[in-house]
Amino acid sequence: MANALESPGTKPGNGLTNDENRRAAELIRAARERQRQVLGLQRENILSQRTSNPGRRTALEAALAQIEAQLQSLG
Repeated sequence: MANALESPGTKPGNGLTNDENRRAAELIRAARERQRQVLGLQRENILSQRTSNPGRRTALEAALAQIEAQLQSLG
């Protein structure tokens, strides 16, 4: 049951209104989406590179693995 001193639309303990919570969640979602886009562009760049140098190929494979792990952790 809600406390009589609590204003409607707030969550106890955090001091934020529902609108503020929604705004904060939207900012987080937008930041994650931008991060996904950046990682996607980096991934495409790595996949488009061609090289016969084994050291360079190994570095590209490692970079690709790291980017894919970051994309997976973002969901």
